[in-house]
Amino acid sequence: MRPTIRRRAGRRAALLAVGAMTAGLLLTAPQQATAGPPNLLSNPGFETAGAAGSDMPSCWSKSGWGDNDFTFATVADAHGGTKAMRVSLTRRVDGDRKALVTENTACAPAVTPGRQYDLSAWYKSNTPDVSVTVFRRDTTAGWQYWTDLQNPPVSAGWARTEVRTPVVPPNTDKIAWGLSVYGVGTLTTDDYALEEVGAAPPQPACSGTAEECAKGKWQVIPAQNPVRSMHAVVLKNGKVLLIAGSGNDIAQFNAGTFTSAVYDPANGSFKTIPTPVDMFCAGHVQLSDGRVLVMSGNKGYPSADGSIGYQGLKDSYTFDPATEKYTRTNDMNGGHWYPSATVLGNGDVISFGGLKEDSTGNVTAEKFSAAQNKWLPMNEVNQTWSYWGLYPSMILMQDGRLFYSGSHTFGNGTPGTGASIYDYDANTITDVPGLRNKDERDESASVLLPPAQDQRVLTIGGGNNERNPAANRITDIIDLKKPSPAYTAGPDLPQGLVDTGTGKRPQTGAEGKMYVSAVLLPDGKVLETGGGLHDRADPVFEASFFDPATNTYQAGLAADPIPRTYHSASFLMPDGRVMSVGDNPGNGTYNHNVSIYTPPYLFKGARPQITSVIDTQWVYGDTQRITVNRPIARAELIRPAAVTHSSDPNQRFVDLPMTVDGTSIDLNVTSNPNLAPPGWYMLFAVDANGVPSIATWVHLGGPSALAAAQEQPSAHEHTFADRLGPAKENPAKRDSVPVAPSVAGCDRHYGTVNVCVPTRFPDGVKASAKARCEWLASHQYPRRLKVNGSDPLRLDPDGDGFAC
Repeated sequence: MRPTIRRRAGRRAALLAVGAMTAGLLLTAPQQATAGPPNLLSNPGFETAGAAGSDMPSCWSKSGWGDNDFTFATVADAHGGTKAMRVSLTRRVDGDRKALVTENTACAPAVTPGRQYDLSAWYKSNTPDVSVTVFRRDTTAGWQYWTDLQNPPVSAGWARTEVRTPVVPPNTDKIAWGLSVYGVGTLTTDDYALEEVGAAPPQPACSGTAEECAKGKWQVIPAQNPVRSMHAVVLKNGKVLLIAGSGNDIAQFNAGTFTSAVYDPANGSFKTIPTPVDMFCAGHVQLSDGRVLVMSGNKGYPSADGSIGYQGLKDSYTFDPATEKYTRTNDMNGGHWYPSATVLGNGDVISFGGLKEDSTGNVTAEKFSAAQNKWLPMNEVNQTWSYWGLYPSMILMQDGRLFYSGSHTFGNGTPGTGASIYDYDANTITDVPGLRNKDERDESASVLLPPAQDQRVLTIGGGNNERNPAANRITDIIDLKKPSPAYTAGPDLPQGLVDTGTGKRPQTGAEGKMYVSAVLLPDGKVLETGGGLHDRADPVFEASFFDPATNTYQAGLAADPIPRTYHSASFLMPDGRVMSVGDNPGNGTYNHNVSIYTPPYLFKGARPQITSVIDTQWVYGDTQRITVNRPIARAELIRPAAVTHSSDPNQRFVDLPMTVDGTSIDLNVTSNPNLAPPGWYMLFAVDANGVPSIATWVHLGGPSALAAAQEQPSAHEHTFADRLGPAKENPAKRDSVPVAPSVAGCDRHYGTVNVCVPTRFPDGVKASAKARCEWLASHQYPRRLKVNGSDPLRLDPDGDGFAC
């Protein structure tokens, strides 16, 4: 769960020529840095001694944490002037040590929100375990860790490292930084500099209509989705895998007709793919080589009278984008209808929850070994014997633990606070507080906010299919970097128009939505779109942007004209647009229309271009050079979508700190695979106005032969979430937990199994046959639904065997 990583000693051969050209920059004659503009640091070369009795130079402090043995020394082996700083670690279990710009008013340089700064220093190091670490002062919350920017390579002689900060967040007035040593070795540094990047570019001219530039634009494409897709996966070649299985259609299931399709955005075509089993409501995740692992699915539908519920498959397959074929793996240890699926930092996959073959709740954790290409036996996987529900959102944290956000499908959350941290190595579950309305987060969405380095999770909306209240508009945010993380209230979800069966009307009061989609965009915002007011009914037409920098919503975007509720999905494409598919309301119909959203950033004029990528095979802790056709403000990796039922716990946006030389950009790749699990990513370059390039596909992890030849330093981690409350006591070993056959919120006594007559009708619908039948008619349910056995909702007052 907390993997070590392999780091190569230097750039691969393709970068050697570049290294030769830049060697002169690293070996130029020493030049003493000075305080004041353009260098904003005081005492950048350690020349001024500290106050009487201090063993550190003026404006510098000893900093670090963890279990390690260390020394700090001011030495004469200087790059410029007469002094330099030497930090050594002789033993290290965890943590780091660094000389840090003193975090006070006199020493820490003032910065301006919205601007960027170039940080540089001269250094010598005999360890690769070095990181440029930055802290910021929030005007409300005080000093806090901000981010790691770069891993400078080993250098026996003086070398210069330079890296650009991200845009300074709002409410930040000062920053402090230093070079951290987090492995055994010695680091000597001198002549630090902090310089403000040039003036902000002018605002772009609008290249569309005023409305498009403010709200974006939706288009319903001519071609229709040929399958009743429940799952969408963006493949490493830019195509989209749409998985239906039986498509929630009992007739297809009985006929053994299981379908998938591949959509090609390049020509707008769909290709139907032979599908071996019913992958309806399976789990899926992308493996490090780009194959899609599809686990479980539907072994059987509920019985006509509802006495038996859905049954999960043990089956598991991989889908290869190159051959566009499914290949069977070994079976899981049990069935998992609606399982979670989270890729870990070592490329393994862990899965929880869902329903077993007998419709009971599965309490077994499953682990897929990437190295062995198989599901491991149960006795080789840590077990807490806990039931996590259906599609529990399990998000990988920077230290390898898993955060259960509280988002799930159907019914209530887990016992306790509804959100928790699971430590696989310790095999412990610890609740975290603050999630509001924890039992009304059914079909909510949770995302690791951009950038992943910030370790903040947003949870949006939701409802409860058992009680069927109006969906809420609550959003909650948690900062997993804090010692004792807790959800705090976020801004309410913006409201739109809702169609409750009698035409659209504005939402009022606390009305929100469930089945919401949340999509990470290359400008660093989150698009939320789609959703419904009640379980499988009453679509809401609304879209907004959430801005992680300000924790605010931009309401009033163009809304998808197609309803997107149950079994819908929205996801980012490599060209920066968003695709939306699906809608499967309780009346059993399915909407085959496909919508494409063009965000406002694509109406801001020409987009930047990545003109070259020297290497598309990336290794952790590496530096990769790209060229662009004009200046950019940020670059990032976005993991391609694998989404179903509002859930994509592997969706993440990883910032790539930049070292900028005109249009040549060196990108600094994180050394921590838990921040960016191995696999294929979309690389975007984004200008200062938020306009993204078309993505270039790169693979993070590197060829196995190259990785195997290198040593294994640990990633630079921080003491996040290290003051949790007591862990919960794990249940005793057990086979399963009982789950009511009505867990899906449908009363199976009426109609066919793919028709969902709600077990509980929305508030406001009187408990009479007349009112309930009017509601069913307004929502276009089939007429004359057959009554299967008894009539618990009293929909057949004349007793002729048919409802309404």
